[in-house]
Amino acid sequence: MFDELVKFFVVLLVVVEPLSLLPVLAGLTDGADDGYRRRMSIKAVGISSAVCLVFAAGGTTLLRVLGISVNAFKVGGGILLFLLAIEMVFARPSGVRSITPGEDAAAHHRGDISVFPLAFPLIAGPGAIATILLAFAGVSPGSLQFFAQVGVVVVVLAITLALMLMTGPVMRVIGVTGGAVLGRILGVLLAALASQFVLDGIRGAMAS
Repeated sequence: MFDELVKFFVVLLVVVEPLSLLPVLAGLTDGADDGYRRRMSIKAVGISSAVCLVFAAGGTTLLRVLGISVNAFKVGGGILLFLLAIEMVFARPSGVRSITPGEDAAAHHRGDISVFPLAFPLIAGPGAIATILLAFAGVSPGSLQFFAQVGVVVVVLAITLALMLMTGPVMRVIGVTGGAVLGRILGVLLAALASQFVLDGIRGAMAS
């Protein structure tokens, strides 16, 4: 179980990619005081936590109601994560996690940016939701593994919040270029993990 938890932690952390949020947050809160940035960060992570926990608790039921097997979702979810990895490596928007120029312009004129674009699609976007569904599919709510995986979600979101609250100092240290380089490296890792999800799904479907 420990190996699965580590894998889940790595995938979810790479998908959420907290460092990539910082330039966006800095841009959207440019000219605002630190209190506004702090409120938006806390609210965004709070909303993201609720979304993630809902899909964690109801993911297995949702797949069963829709008639989707775990193996089929591993293939589909793996492909989705692979598209996200391509976006990270080549810095080309795939629509999985990025926002369009029009959406970016609209966000700059919003008084509350916590729901859009911070919570969705940047934190709890399609990639994060797919990762959570993949991890919790087949896991019984209330089991030790379920609570351990919930703990992983909480840790990743706590790391995200901590970095968002330290946007200024962190950006001064790593800069935009440093964040971009790290994002590309993590994208390669995510591509490999996404491929493994697809292979596991195909292997499981052939064995059943």
